[in-house]
Amino acid sequence: MIEADRDTGHIGRVGHIDIDYATLFRAVPTPLSVLTPELVIVEANQAYLEITGRGREELIGRYLFDAFPQNPADPDADGVRNLRASLERVLTTGRPDTMVLQRYDIPLPGRADVYEERYWSPVNTPVLGPDGEVVLVISRVEDATAYVRDSLSGTGDPAARGEPARPAGGIAEPELYARARELYEHNERLRRAHAREHEVALTLQKAMLPTHMPLQRRNAAVRYRPAAESLNVCGDWYDLINLSDDRFAVAVGDVVGRGLEAASVMGQLRSALSASMRVADGPAQALYGLDLYARSLDGALATTTVKVDIDTHTRTLTYSSAGHLPPMLCHPGKQVELLDQATDVPLAARSRPSHRPQAIASYLPGSVLILYTDGLVERRHESIDVGLKRLAESLARHSDRGPEEIADSLLDDLGMNNGTADDAALVVIRL
Repeated sequence: MIEADRDTGHIGRVGHIDIDYATLFRAVPTPLSVLTPELVIVEANQAYLEITGRGREELIGRYLFDAFPQNPADPDADGVRNLRASLERVLTTGRPDTMVLQRYDIPLPGRADVYEERYWSPVNTPVLGPDGEVVLVISRVEDATAYVRDSLSGTGDPAARGEPARPAGGIAEPELYARARELYEHNERLRRAHAREHEVALTLQKAMLPTHMPLQRRNAAVRYRPAAESLNVCGDWYDLINLSDDRFAVAVGDVVGRGLEAASVMGQLRSALSASMRVADGPAQALYGLDLYARSLDGALATTTVKVDIDTHTRTLTYSSAGHLPPMLCHPGKQVELLDQATDVPLAARSRPSHRPQAIASYLPGSVLILYTDGLVERRHESIDVGLKRLAESLARHSDRGPEEIADSLLDDLGMNNGTADDAALVVIRL
């Protein structure tokens, strides 16, 4: 027996009820099939078998488009292409995809060479595993063939069914179907255009990031993760340069905004800071010069950045931050120290430029230094302190590994490999 909880409105349970989910799935009146990421049919309920006119032995274990191939007599048919594109979007994004009404002819039962005109309304939904990856896809279809045939033949006229006539100027079902197809094709063109623009933005962004850095010599690793959403390219950057045999410098930064404009501003600021890092007397002076430059650059307002000079002879870190999240220094004993004693406002945030603070921290051999952007730790509806604590704990846990392994472990622990809403840059240095 099941009854409603009067106080909460939730469903409560009296006694114990065992649910046979396999039987439940087969009894669902909506046609459903279950696909692997390779698009192999692994299950189908009775409603799906009935509307397709197939038996389980004809579908289970078969590749979807072998079971339902394109009609060879209709070279303009796009049902297979559209369905495949929808399923690929589900596998790529991990999100449901609702398709507009589709014409997808299928062979008559027992007649592989004779195709029947069929219309479907599909919805494809991912089933996610513990790691957030798509492990199965549930494909729900509604058979709209009778509706479309009636509409196109004229038998769908309300008067023919004894129903009230449509108001003057009303849109007939065939026109609605045609408009739905036009809308679908228009959205597909927009999707492809957005994908091309996203690719251009990523290419531009990667071209502006340094490619020849002294990573191996300085026992360092870098990672960059672009935002998961289409056109969500942002302005994160990193840089690492040699100053002398005993000294090198590292910096990360984040431009406010998204898209091509942010990527362009990022490239200009990174280049300016890279030049300043080579000639300035310390991080504070380098950021002061960058602040002057940012005031003349549209889109640079409120950019954050942090720069650290590493002296391997004196074993010191000299750093300065323009509103950026503090670098983390993990000591050999796994204590994590935030380098937050020289933090100032973001670039161009003051009405007049002023000199920047600078601080020095000491380190022991075997320590690990990381610099990062906010996309690594910030999460919606969560305090930034929670993200910083999560990063510090992960760093301490993996600090005895090499830089490459540390970088991969940090990204994995903070969920960056499943896609995020913001870019993230990470630099890991074994000192």
